[in-house]
Amino acid sequence: MSSQVSHQVSREQRLLIGGEWVEPAGGHYEVINPATEEVVGLAPEATPGQVRAATDAARDAFASWSRTKPEERAAVLDRAADIIRRESAPYAQLAQAETGATTGTARGMQVAVGEARFRRYAKGAMEPTETGIPPQINEAGPMGKAGVFGALEVRQPVGVVTCITSYNNPWANPAGKIAPALAMGNTVVVKPAPQDPLSVFRMADALVEAGIPPGVVNVVNGVAVGVGEAAVDSPSVDMVSFTGSTQVGQRIAEVCGRGMKRQLMELGGKGAALVFDDADLDSAVRGIGTTFSFYSGQICTAPTRVVVQRGVYEALLEKLVAYIGYLKVGDPTLPGTVVGPLISAAHRDRVESYVELGKKEGARLVAGGVRPDVERGFYAAPTLFADCTRDMRIVREEIFGPVVVVVPFDDEEEGVALANDSDYGLLDYVWSSDVARAFRVARRLRAGGVGINTIGRNMEAPFGGFKRSGVGRDVGSYALHAYSEVQAVVWPG
Repeated sequence: MSSQVSHQVSREQRLLIGGEWVEPAGGHYEVINPATEEVVGLAPEATPGQVRAATDAARDAFASWSRTKPEERAAVLDRAADIIRRESAPYAQLAQAETGATTGTARGMQVAVGEARFRRYAKGAMEPTETGIPPQINEAGPMGKAGVFGALEVRQPVGVVTCITSYNNPWANPAGKIAPALAMGNTVVVKPAPQDPLSVFRMADALVEAGIPPGVVNVVNGVAVGVGEAAVDSPSVDMVSFTGSTQVGQRIAEVCGRGMKRQLMELGGKGAALVFDDADLDSAVRGIGTTFSFYSGQICTAPTRVVVQRGVYEALLEKLVAYIGYLKVGDPTLPGTVVGPLISAAHRDRVESYVELGKKEGARLVAGGVRPDVERGFYAAPTLFADCTRDMRIVREEIFGPVVVVVPFDDEEEGVALANDSDYGLLDYVWSSDVARAFRVARRLRAGGVGINTIGRNMEAPFGGFKRSGVGRDVGSYALHAYSEVQAVVWPG
């Protein structure tokens, strides 16, 4: 670790409230490197009172920030992106230490994506917020004289947004909330995941250096449940943007409902990969294997349910087992490592409990299932279960680890029914050489997104889930809309 990173993480991190770096009233706690179990740094523990102070500071800053010119907001976001690029090496080292991500993931999928999102929403701040509506001719009546009425659809900022972020990407996920919210003229209170919050504070450093006005961005943190509750329940908050588990999302939604707060929820996933007997099996295996092993399976978009037509069932299993054999598990700082650790010992125990459950439920373990032989770190082996049925808990519940279950099907109707038989609906995938069938099936899948013969994403396409996978859409211009209220302005012609 470089001296610059050591300096950054050795100090006791403070909270950012109203433009000031504030000592946490709840003290500090240790952030643990999941690969080595060593201390990365000391994270602050806020009190509910400090969280409310942050939301009040955001409320006070909203009036002026929401009236700034789009060019000014764009310039701040662009400068923040420049700073993130300048500091990308130490930022990536810190992200890797906090999360256990491989070097390529920390650099390319965490910090670089964070920078790209600030750059994208610097441009987004300049997107039009007014759309003309065709004039309407009204006849005279109880509401007034006859006339021609013009109208505008105007997107306004929502107000104060609480951003509660996930631990699986402490750069891309917060940036995907903070940048579009700021671009639209909102102010934010950020509550990072307690497992890896230090990277989010480095993002705040970049914004402060970039000239963000006091109170526009506030960062509070803590392990205690009351910290997150205060960030949601504060009367100064108008909207909550949350990425995390469905169970926590439901509790947040209940609080938001009482106050009629706006919500953007990106929750759990149990994506289905529907593989037909005419599929390119090598392509399917690469997609499934790459995604479920990425960041040790701690990714909501992974196709962790593989629904395979019987004609290619055994062939696909054989190829998946071979692919898993090439997935090197170990120290994420070493070249060639594909699968690093899980985020914590507690989460590793949870993943291992699902592996044991799968055995008890009668699924056939064909790969993995045994803890890697390492002295330190929270590692789990990529694991594959075959001969699974739709009623098994390992098929129905999100494991959030490197575990994939395989379910056979006979015909298209059964395959679609199995894919849709889930409480979740974030991202599904279809592999078939029959393009017409692939698109037909995609339209029938109850998921917010469908990849056809690919795991790739179009980063301007809407992202979000059906069912218990979330509420609302973001990414691209959809994120700008998500952090907006729509106002109608009408006038007589």
